[in-house]
Amino acid sequence: MRNLLFFFLGMLKFIRLTGLKLRGKTETDIHEERVKSGKAWEEFCDNLKLAGASLMYPGTPRDAFNQAEGLRYLTRLTRGGLEAFVEYSDPAFPVLRRMAHETVKLGADNPDNYYFNAQIIGKYDYRLTGRRNTVHYLGFFTQNGNYGTTGGMAPCGSLEHSGLKLEPDGSFEIILSKSPRGKNWLKTEDDTSMVMVRQTFLNRFTETAAEVSIENLDGRIAPDPVTPAMIDEGLKTASMFVAGASLMFAKWAKGYQKHTNRLPLFDPEVSNAAGGDGRIIYYHSHWRLAPDETLVIEVKPPDCDSWNFQLNNYWMESLDYRYFTICINKASAHYEPDGSVRVIVAHQVPALPNWINTCGHAEGTMLWRWYRLADGAEQVEPACRIVKINNQNYKIDK
Repeated sequence: MRNLLFFFLGMLKFIRLTGLKLRGKTETDIHEERVKSGKAWEEFCDNLKLAGASLMYPGTPRDAFNQAEGLRYLTRLTRGGLEAFVEYSDPAFPVLRRMAHETVKLGADNPDNYYFNAQIIGKYDYRLTGRRNTVHYLGFFTQNGNYGTTGGMAPCGSLEHSGLKLEPDGSFEIILSKSPRGKNWLKTEDDTSMVMVRQTFLNRFTETAAEVSIENLDGRIAPDPVTPAMIDEGLKTASMFVAGASLMFAKWAKGYQKHTNRLPLFDPEVSNAAGGDGRIIYYHSHWRLAPDETLVIEVKPPDCDSWNFQLNNYWMESLDYRYFTICINKASAHYEPDGSVRVIVAHQVPALPNWINTCGHAEGTMLWRWYRLADGAEQVEPACRIVKINNQNYKIDK
């Protein structure tokens, strides 16, 4: 279906270019006209207006609090989209930047992760340089497509720290190209549009993130002047990113309501197409709690590199981990004597370990991850149950 869609889009582009040629115009002519006439800006604004439909998608909460968070979410996506596709969109001079962070969130962004992205293109070769430092996990990935295109995102190349060849001082060099080059190679293809550096902390307060920079290897020393095509295409892609990402995740959140307060396995093909890590097992869902209810999650973690659980608002933004305990992982969890874990999602602080704060939300989405299972280990679905509580005796029986 995806290949058929790309074939159809390719045919549409061919027909459009043929029509332009017959009219004696080029794509450059059209971009210039759209910029001069204001059409580029008008369509950008129109697409942003259309993005608001995601806040009214079936199943979305319509109360003022959740809708206010939804509006803030769209402004955050707009800021992130403009930075990615307009300000830092030149693949000849890419910049590694954090597209998802403390104040731009999407798709159940992981509080234990530190994401770097840069816009690249398959026709260039690039070099990543940096220093490993002490972060628990470090991985480099190339992606084809993006949220602003109809094809979504698809994995291309990957290089994890276990395969990364370091110099004695902890520094490294990675070559991004279509054919293998150098000590460390990261694959690209014609359709490659992004390189992602994913870092995962066990303790983000004590570990030091890797230092990474990127450069194009074609020998240029300065970028070309901005062009009407760059701005026209950048505005179009940015607005499509806002509309496309918000609608996609609104659909996901609606689907999660089929299994509210449970954590079933999420389809790995769907997560990979959205830029997920193919070696992480995801359990996405929806949660809803009355004022006198607590969600209890119990599981004995399999042998794996790490795991974590996080609570999100309905729009699949992680709750504010700068100030509240909204996530837990392999290193921070309290374990029972048998090695199992019991996580408590509650509105008020229980006299129990592993409490996850709802931060004033009555519902939202949630996610449990198993990172890189050991050979022979089997994935385990966390067991969930709702427990009624009272303020006088906050007790949860096993």
